[in-house]
Amino acid sequence: MSVRLHVNVDHVATLRNARGTPYPDPLRAAEECLAAGADGITAHLREDRRHIRDDDIQRIAAMCSRAGVTFNLEMAATDEMVGIALRVQPQVCTLVPERREERTTEGGLDAIGGGEGLARKVAALASGGIKVSLFIAADSPLIDRSRDIGARQVELHTGEYAREYAREYAPARLAELARLADGARRAHARELDVAAGHGLTLENVPALVALPEIVELNIGHAIVSDAVFLGLRSAVMAYRDAIDRGVRSR
Repeated sequence: MSVRLHVNVDHVATLRNARGTPYPDPLRAAEECLAAGADGITAHLREDRRHIRDDDIQRIAAMCSRAGVTFNLEMAATDEMVGIALRVQPQVCTLVPERREERTTEGGLDAIGGGEGLARKVAALASGGIKVSLFIAADSPLIDRSRDIGARQVELHTGEYAREYAREYAPARLAELARLADGARRAHARELDVAAGHGLTLENVPALVALPEIVELNIGHAIVSDAVFLGLRSAVMAYRDAIDRGVRSR
Protein backbone atom coordinates (compact mmCIF):
# COMPACT_ATOMS: atom_id res chain seq x y z
CA MET A 1 0.00 0.00 0.00
CA SER A 2 1.35 3.39 -0.94
CA VAL A 3 1.47 6.52 1.19
CA ARG A 4 -1.17 9.17 0.61
CA LEU A 5 0.07 12.42 -0.89
CA HIS A 6 -1.91 15.49 0.10
CA VAL A 7 -0.80 18.65 -1.66
CA ASN A 8 -0.97 21.95 0.21
CA VAL A 9 -2.01 24.77 -2.14
CA ASP A 10 -1.33 27.67 0.26
CA HIS A 11 1.52 29.11 -1.76
CA VAL A 12 -0.50 29.25 -4.93
CA ALA A 13 -2.70 31.66 -2.97
CA THR A 14 0.44 33.47 -1.75
CA LEU A 15 1.41 34.17 -5.36
CA ARG A 16 -2.11 35.33 -6.20
CA ASN A 17 -2.29 37.66 -3.23
CA ALA A 18 1.09 39.24 -4.02
CA ARG A 19 -0.56 41.20 -6.85
CA GLY A 20 -4.18 41.16 -5.72
CA THR A 21 -5.23 39.37 -8.90
CA PRO A 22 -7.75 36.52 -9.19
CA TYR A 23 -4.98 34.26 -10.53
CA PRO A 24 -3.40 31.82 -9.97
CA ASP A 25 -6.49 30.23 -8.48
CA PRO A 26 -5.75 27.69 -5.72
CA LEU A 27 -8.88 25.79 -6.74
CA ARG A 28 -7.48 25.21 -10.22
CA ALA A 29 -4.17 24.19 -8.63
CA ALA A 30 -6.01 21.68 -6.46
CA GLU A 31 -7.73 20.23 -9.52
CA GLU A 32 -4.40 19.94 -11.35
CA CYS A 33 -2.82 18.18 -8.36
CA LEU A 34 -5.62 15.63 -8.19
CA ALA A 35 -5.40 15.03 -11.94
CA ALA A 36 -1.68 14.31 -11.51
CA GLY A 37 -2.23 11.66 -8.85
CA ALA A 38 -2.49 13.47 -5.52
CA ASP A 39 -4.75 11.71 -3.04
CA GLY A 40 -6.08 14.82 -1.37
CA ILE A 41 -5.75 18.57 -0.89
CA THR A 42 -4.56 20.49 2.16
CA ALA A 43 -4.98 24.20 2.84
CA HIS A 44 -4.31 26.32 5.92
CA LEU A 45 -6.82 29.05 6.69
CA ARG A 46 -4.74 31.31 8.89
CA GLU A 47 -6.36 33.82 11.22
CA ASP A 48 -4.79 36.71 9.26
CA ARG A 49 -5.83 35.20 5.88
CA ARG A 50 -2.34 35.85 4.49
CA HIS A 51 -2.76 33.28 1.73
CA ILE A 52 -5.81 30.99 1.69
CA ARG A 53 -9.10 32.83 2.20
CA ASP A 54 -12.58 31.78 3.31
CA ASP A 55 -13.92 31.59 -0.23
CA ASP A 56 -11.00 29.36 -1.25
CA ILE A 57 -11.85 26.95 1.55
CA GLN A 58 -15.49 26.73 0.55
CA ARG A 59 -14.69 26.14 -3.12
CA ILE A 60 -11.95 23.59 -2.49
CA ALA A 61 -14.09 21.70 0.04
CA ALA A 62 -16.96 21.51 -2.44
CA MET A 63 -14.70 20.32 -5.26
CA CYS A 64 -13.10 17.63 -3.10
CA SER A 65 -16.52 16.45 -1.96
CA ARG A 66 -17.69 16.12 -5.56
CA ALA A 67 -14.49 14.29 -6.50
CA GLY A 68 -14.72 11.95 -3.51
CA VAL A 69 -11.25 12.88 -2.20
CA THR A 70 -10.01 14.18 1.13
CA PHE A 71 -9.85 17.86 1.94
CA ASN A 72 -7.63 18.52 4.96
CA LEU A 73 -8.22 21.92 6.55
CA GLU A 74 -5.27 23.12 8.62
CA MET A 75 -6.25 25.66 11.25
CA ALA A 76 -5.51 27.10 14.65
CA ALA A 77 -7.42 25.71 17.60
CA THR A 78 -9.76 28.69 17.99
CA ASP A 79 -13.51 29.02 18.31
CA GLU A 80 -13.68 30.94 15.02
CA MET A 81 -11.89 28.19 13.11
CA VAL A 82 -13.92 25.41 14.70
CA GLY A 83 -17.08 27.23 13.60
CA ILE A 84 -15.79 27.55 10.04
CA ALA A 85 -14.82 23.88 9.92
CA LEU A 86 -18.22 22.75 11.17
CA ARG A 87 -19.86 24.84 8.48
CA VAL A 88 -17.55 23.85 5.60
CA GLN A 89 -17.24 20.16 6.62
CA PRO A 90 -13.78 19.12 5.42
CA GLN A 91 -13.05 15.43 5.80
CA VAL A 92 -10.08 16.19 8.06
CA CYS A 93 -9.08 19.10 10.28
CA THR A 94 -5.46 19.37 11.34
CA LEU A 95 -4.97 21.61 14.35
CA VAL A 96 -1.69 23.52 14.18
CA PRO A 97 0.06 26.19 16.27
CA GLU A 98 -0.12 29.65 14.83
CA ARG A 99 1.64 32.94 15.56
CA ARG A 100 1.04 36.11 13.56
CA GLU A 101 4.75 36.98 13.23
CA GLU A 102 5.92 33.61 11.89
CA ARG A 103 6.64 33.04 8.21
CA THR A 104 5.29 29.51 8.37
CA THR A 105 4.19 27.13 11.09
CA GLU A 106 7.07 26.75 13.54
CA GLY A 107 7.17 23.59 15.62
CA GLY A 108 4.33 21.38 16.69
CA LEU A 109 1.16 21.99 18.64
CA ASP A 110 1.40 21.82 22.43
CA ALA A 111 -1.22 19.12 22.89
CA ILE A 112 -0.52 19.02 26.64
CA GLY A 113 -0.45 22.75 27.34
CA GLY A 114 -3.64 23.18 25.32
CA GLY A 115 -5.48 21.60 28.23
CA GLU A 116 -9.23 21.15 28.31
CA GLY A 117 -9.74 23.98 25.85
CA LEU A 118 -8.00 21.99 23.15
CA ALA A 119 -9.84 18.83 24.18
CA ARG A 120 -13.20 20.60 23.82
CA LYS A 121 -12.32 21.79 20.31
CA VAL A 122 -11.28 18.28 19.27
CA ALA A 123 -14.57 16.96 20.67
CA ALA A 124 -16.59 19.61 18.84
CA LEU A 125 -14.99 18.76 15.50
CA ALA A 126 -15.34 15.03 16.07
CA SER A 127 -19.00 15.41 17.00
CA GLY A 128 -19.46 17.19 13.67
CA GLY A 129 -18.22 14.12 11.83
CA ILE A 130 -14.73 15.49 11.09
CA LYS A 131 -11.58 13.43 11.52
CA VAL A 132 -9.20 15.37 13.78
CA SER A 133 -5.42 15.34 13.31
CA LEU A 134 -2.92 17.15 15.54
CA PHE A 135 0.34 18.53 14.12
CA ILE A 136 2.85 17.65 16.83
CA ALA A 137 6.46 16.82 17.51
CA ALA A 138 7.34 13.12 17.60
CA ASP A 139 7.33 12.97 21.40
CA SER A 140 5.59 10.19 23.33
CA PRO A 141 3.75 12.43 25.86
CA LEU A 142 2.31 14.54 23.03
CA ILE A 143 1.30 11.46 21.07
CA ASP A 144 -0.37 9.91 24.10
CA ARG A 145 -2.21 13.13 24.91
CA SER A 146 -3.41 13.43 21.31
CA ARG A 147 -4.97 9.99 21.52
CA ASP A 148 -6.43 10.64 24.95
CA ILE A 149 -8.32 13.77 23.85
CA GLY A 150 -9.85 12.07 20.83
CA ALA A 151 -7.60 12.77 17.84
CA ARG A 152 -7.64 10.01 15.23
CA GLN A 153 -4.42 11.06 13.53
CA VAL A 154 -1.19 12.84 14.29
CA GLU A 155 0.95 14.64 11.75
CA LEU A 156 4.55 14.46 12.86
CA HIS A 157 6.50 17.69 12.42
CA THR A 158 9.44 16.95 10.11
CA GLY A 159 11.09 20.39 10.12
CA GLU A 160 14.15 19.31 12.09
CA TYR A 161 14.56 16.24 9.91
CA ALA A 162 14.40 18.41 6.78
CA ARG A 163 16.99 20.85 8.14
CA GLU A 164 19.42 18.09 9.09
CA TYR A 165 18.91 16.36 5.77
CA ALA A 166 19.84 19.57 3.94
CA ARG A 167 23.02 19.89 6.02
CA GLU A 168 24.08 16.41 4.88
CA TYR A 169 25.62 15.54 8.25
CA ALA A 170 24.80 11.85 8.40
CA PRO A 171 24.72 11.27 12.20
CA ALA A 172 22.33 14.16 12.84
CA ARG A 173 20.18 13.19 9.87
CA LEU A 174 19.94 9.60 11.08
CA ALA A 175 19.17 10.73 14.63
CA GLU A 176 16.23 12.82 13.44
CA LEU A 177 14.95 9.98 11.30
CA ALA A 178 15.22 7.62 14.26
CA ARG A 179 13.27 10.07 16.44
CA LEU A 180 10.50 10.19 13.84
CA ALA A 181 10.55 6.39 13.59
CA ASP A 182 10.08 6.09 17.35
CA GLY A 183 7.21 8.56 17.28
CA ALA A 184 5.55 6.84 14.34
CA ARG A 185 5.72 3.48 16.11
CA ARG A 186 4.31 4.98 19.29
CA ALA A 187 1.43 6.63 17.44
CA HIS A 188 0.65 3.47 15.50
CA ALA A 189 0.62 1.48 18.74
CA ARG A 190 -1.92 3.96 20.11
CA GLU A 191 -4.11 3.29 17.06
CA LEU A 192 -3.48 6.69 15.49
CA ASP A 193 -3.01 7.24 11.78
CA VAL A 194 0.47 8.65 11.21
CA ALA A 195 1.00 11.52 8.79
CA ALA A 196 4.09 13.69 8.39
CA GLY A 197 4.88 17.09 7.01
CA HIS A 198 6.95 20.28 6.98
CA GLY A 199 10.02 20.97 4.88
CA LEU A 200 9.66 17.80 2.81
CA THR A 201 11.35 17.69 -0.61
CA LEU A 202 12.04 15.25 -3.42
CA GLU A 203 15.37 14.48 -1.78
CA ASN A 204 14.24 13.72 1.78
CA VAL A 205 10.88 12.04 1.14
CA PRO A 206 12.06 8.49 0.22
CA ALA A 207 13.93 7.84 3.47
CA LEU A 208 11.00 9.17 5.50
CA VAL A 209 8.30 7.06 3.85
CA ALA A 210 10.47 3.98 4.28
CA LEU A 211 9.10 4.11 7.85
CA PRO A 212 6.24 1.62 7.61
CA GLU A 213 3.87 3.38 10.02
CA ILE A 214 3.63 6.55 7.93
CA VAL A 215 0.49 6.56 5.80
CA GLU A 216 0.30 10.17 4.61
CA LEU A 217 2.46 13.15 3.67
CA ASN A 218 1.36 16.78 3.46
CA ILE A 219 3.62 18.77 1.14
CA GLY A 220 3.12 22.28 -0.20
CA HIS A 221 5.97 24.76 -0.51
CA ALA A 222 8.40 22.39 -2.21
CA ILE A 223 5.84 21.15 -4.73
CA VAL A 224 4.82 24.69 -5.68
CA SER A 225 8.50 25.68 -5.89
CA ASP A 226 9.37 22.72 -8.11
CA ALA A 227 6.35 23.49 -10.26
CA VAL A 228 8.02 26.74 -11.34
CA PHE A 229 10.50 24.60 -13.29
CA LEU A 230 8.59 21.38 -13.90
CA GLY A 231 4.97 22.45 -14.15
CA LEU A 232 2.46 21.57 -11.44
CA ARG A 233 1.33 18.20 -12.77
CA SER A 234 4.90 17.05 -13.37
CA ALA A 235 5.93 18.21 -9.90
CA VAL A 236 3.12 16.23 -8.27
CA MET A 237 4.02 13.15 -10.31
CA ALA A 238 7.66 13.52 -9.26
CA TYR A 239 6.66 13.49 -5.59
CA ARG A 240 4.35 10.55 -6.19
CA ASP A 241 7.33 8.70 -7.67
CA ALA A 242 9.59 9.66 -4.75
CA ILE A 243 7.02 8.35 -2.29
CA ASP A 244 6.60 5.09 -4.18
CA ARG A 245 10.38 4.55 -4.26
CA GLY A 246 10.55 5.01 -0.51
CA VAL A 247 7.66 2.65 0.12
CA ARG A 248 9.27 -0.04 -2.03
CA SER A 249 12.32 0.08 0.24
CA ARG A 250 10.33 -0.89 3.33
